[in-house]
Amino acid sequence: MRLPRPALLCFWHLRFWNLGLLTLAVASSALAAPAEDADKSSAEKVQLQYKFKMGQVLRYQVKHEANVTTTLEETTQDVESVSDSVKAWKVTDVLPNGEIEFMHVVESIKMTNRQPQQGVAKYDSTTGEQPPAIFQQAASAVGVPMTLIRMTPTGKIVHREEKHPQPEVTKDMPITLEMSGKPIAVGEQWDHDYEVPVDRKNGGKQQVRTRRLCKLTSVKSGVATIEVTYQVLTPIDPFVKSQLLERMTKGTVRFDIAEGRVLSQRHEVDRRVLGFAGKTSSMHFVSRLEEKLIKEGASKAKVARR
Repeated sequence: MRLPRPALLCFWHLRFWNLGLLTLAVASSALAAPAEDADKSSAEKVQLQYKFKMGQVLRYQVKHEANVTTTLEETTQDVESVSDSVKAWKVTDVLPNGEIEFMHVVESIKMTNRQPQQGVAKYDSTTGEQPPAIFQQAASAVGVPMTLIRMTPTGKIVHREEKHPQPEVTKDMPITLEMSGKPIAVGEQWDHDYEVPVDRKNGGKQQVRTRRLCKLTSVKSGVATIEVTYQVLTPIDPFVKSQLLERMTKGTVRFDIAEGRVLSQRHEVDRRVLGFAGKTSSMHFVSRLEEKLIKEGASKAKVARR
């Protein structure tokens, strides 16, 4: 039976939804903005595209928390994990066709994990201490190139090269949020469909159709706010649902239109499934992922202490 691996969730989610980050300059510029920079008309269309520049380094403060409560045969176990990290996207090339190439690096990470009968395990990469066994794989990836990505201006991944061993990435959990390929107005939606392989309860595999639905909810002071929801479209039984809980997020992304980057994101899951492994079994999965842009010029030491 495949169940979520909460001990690793807090680290490996850094690879999937690395969407970007918040700066206080956005708030201050909004206060000084002229009247014509207020909310855009719902009929006015905007083009959402990434606009990275060669040599640019975007750093992100990332926090992920997850709690999984599982009951099997009247025995309940509760597992918690928390991670705080600094990741960087280092832009290595911008091609004539507009495609962007960048290297994904996790520069530092602090992790805490609590499991029944095992107590609490902690690790802080900034101290130089040896990591507990549960964090060794995550610790080995800190400070080294993890993945080379090439994407289109809309965020579609066209090439991915793993530079460091890591769990396989599925297409429905991309490292970037893929935007609409055409100008859109407030209130309009776009989506991306996926086929996700899952295990059947009685053996074998099943393809589950899912989609990520995006809606432009507002444009204010040059910042687009996007509502993002992951949906499961195929009817599924509780056993299959238990494998998809961690994906079933709903959240908000803020995108700087002029600079072509995500300013911040927050995604949450609070899902429960009953009867996935017997009539009395249950699983409750709760998680929250938040990312904020680190202001350019901030020292790595200061960021690591946050």
